[in-house]
Amino acid sequence: MADKTVDGEPWTGCAVMFLRSLFPDVDMLSLYKDQEGKFNIFKVLKLTLIDSAGGLGGCEILKVHDAEPFLGVEVKFVDVAACQHFLESYSSGAVRQSLCQHACRLFALPQEFAVETQLKAGTQILDLCLEDLQVCLQHIHLSQPERLRDEEIDHLEQQLQSQALGPTPQTTTTPQEESPLPSNCFKFQNRVFEDRMLTPADVQSFSNGVGRQWKRVGRALGKSCRALKGPAIDNLAYEYEREGLYEQAYQLLSRFIQAEGRAARLSRLVRALEDGKLTSLAENILDIQPRE
Repeated sequence: MADKTVDGEPWTGCAVMFLRSLFPDVDMLSLYKDQEGKFNIFKVLKLTLIDSAGGLGGCEILKVHDAEPFLGVEVKFVDVAACQHFLESYSSGAVRQSLCQHACRLFALPQEFAVETQLKAGTQILDLCLEDLQVCLQHIHLSQPERLRDEEIDHLEQQLQSQALGPTPQTTTTPQEESPLPSNCFKFQNRVFEDRMLTPADVQSFSNGVGRQWKRVGRALGKSCRALKGPAIDNLAYEYEREGLYEQAYQLLSRFIQAEGRAARLSRLVRALEDGKLTSLAENILDIQPRE
């Protein structure tokens, strides 16, 4: 794949994301040192990059290493647009959300699983300057990769590709790992849907159907949205109490969209509805026809 260019020059850069589980009895570093856990951790990382960088065309994992107590993930970017997409996802909390969701699925962890992250480019801690993405891009561009992809990563890539192709067909059916979804898609009830930004129609459908459960959905969204953390939900309830449940729900989702911008995706609302056990409302928003 050819490097993308900026002003006629190839654009490359490198960043290291440090990860540590905040959930008791789950140590990502120990899991990666285990042979079976290593592959699943790598798959979680790969799927997270697909989600947060708009696909894997603009970046690759060079190395995963022990950075006690963190797991270090060195990522090379060869496309400034993919790098910016990743930074926006990281800044909004979407990277942590995606990582936790994939880890919960592959390791059968509770929904409460959470991780601590830190992003560095060279000696620069990018978490301290996320409000200026151009500065972060400059730091990443100045931090050029110092190595080729690790042999262990090559092996894991080959293993993942083999799994995606699937085993040779047999007479008996066995469960198979799913291939990574495209970055612009998500799965709900074993069906794949195109992901997109939330629309006014989505807001109206949500506000009409969620009723008294809007707070539950708000707290689920608040796990990855700073604007809905702390007392924000109760403040909305108090501020719009006289206007009724529709207006409270409407203001909740409007606040989410305003705060998250392009990261306010349909997939995040559907997952929040699933967390709140409101699958029928998710089906309505996705226009899934009831089963006969």
